[in-house]
Amino acid sequence: MFEMLDGRLREYLTGFAEVVIAIVAGMVIGGLVMVIGGYNPVDAYYQLFVPSLTTKYGVEMTLSFATPIILTALTFAVGVRAGLFNIGAEGQMYMGALGAVIFGAITLPSILYLPLEFIAAAVLGMIWGVIAGILKAYRGVNEVVSTIMLNWIAYWIVESMRVYVIPNPVDASKTVSVPPAGRLPLLVEGTELSAALIISILVLAFTYFLLWKMAVGYEIRAVGYNPLASRYAGINVRRVALYSFIIGGFTAGIAGFCEVAGRPPSYAITTGLSNLMGLGFDGLTVSLIGYNHPIGILLASIFIGAMKAGSRNMQIYARVPLEMVQTVQGLIIIALSIPGLLRIISRRIGGVR
Repeated sequence: MFEMLDGRLREYLTGFAEVVIAIVAGMVIGGLVMVIGGYNPVDAYYQLFVPSLTTKYGVEMTLSFATPIILTALTFAVGVRAGLFNIGAEGQMYMGALGAVIFGAITLPSILYLPLEFIAAAVLGMIWGVIAGILKAYRGVNEVVSTIMLNWIAYWIVESMRVYVIPNPVDASKTVSVPPAGRLPLLVEGTELSAALIISILVLAFTYFLLWKMAVGYEIRAVGYNPLASRYAGINVRRVALYSFIIGGFTAGIAGFCEVAGRPPSYAITTGLSNLMGLGFDGLTVSLIGYNHPIGILLASIFIGAMKAGSRNMQIYARVPLEMVQTVQGLIIIALSIPGLLRIISRRIGGVR
C-alpha cells in the first residue's frame, strides 16, 4: 500500500516538476523574444499574470476564460484515456453552440429555453463526435484525420447557418441572440463570469467520477493502457471507442452552449465564429498540460485563463503589441505541451496506449 502511494507521489512530483520547468523555459524564451523586440519582459510578465491572479476583476475574468477550456480539454482527455487522439473538440463545440443559439429564432415558454438549449447542444456535440467514433471503430479511419475534417465541416455548416438561416436582423455580424430567458445568469455583474463556470465544474466532476468510479471508465482506461490485453479480457474495444467519442462530444457541445448562453454581451455566434474559434485547440493544450486528468485540467485551465485575461493588461500597460503578446503566449503554451505530448508518443511507440 505504502509502495503504491510512494509511486503515485513520485509520479505527481515528477509531473509538477515538469510543468514548473516548462513554464520557466517558455517564459525565458518568450522573454528573450521580447528583449530582441525592444520590450521589457519583467513589466510584460507582471501585467500578464499578476493582475489576473490577484485582483477581484482579474480573477473573475480568468475564471470566465477558463470555463469553456475545461470542457474542451475533457474531450481530448477522455480520448487519450481510451488510447485515441481526438482533436475534434473544436467542431463538436461549434455544433453545440449552434444547437444552443438556434432557439433564439424560436418562440417558446421562457422556462423551456435553457433546458432545451442544453439538450440540443449536448446532442449535436455527441452526434458530431460519434461520426468520428463510428469511422474509427468500424472502418479503421484514423481519428486525427476524421476529426480535422469534421472540424472544418462543422465550421462551414455553422457559418452558413449564421449567414443564411439564423442571421441577426439588426446586426449582420452575428446570429440571432439567445433570448434573455435562455441566458445563464452572471455570477458577478459587470464581468463575463456566468453560471457556465458552475456547469463546467459539475461536468468536470462527472467526468472524473465516470472515468475512475464507474465500469465504463475502467474499460476506457484499460483499453487506453493496452487494447490487446483488454480485448482478451472481454472488453469490447469498438464500443469503448464509441463511448469515448460520445463523452467527448458531450463535453465539447456543452462548451459551445456555455459560450453562447453565458458570454455577454453578444450571446450569439459572431462572424467567422470568432468568439468560438480556437477554444477546442486550447482545450487540447490544457489537457496535455494537466496530464489528461480532470484535476490537472482544472489547474491548467486556470493558468491558460489567466494568460488570456492578462493579455489585455500586457498590451495596455506594458505597451506590448498584440502580435508579440500572442507570440509569447504561444511559446509558453508550446513549452508546457511538450512533456504531455512526449508521454503520449512514448506510450504509443512502446506499444502501450
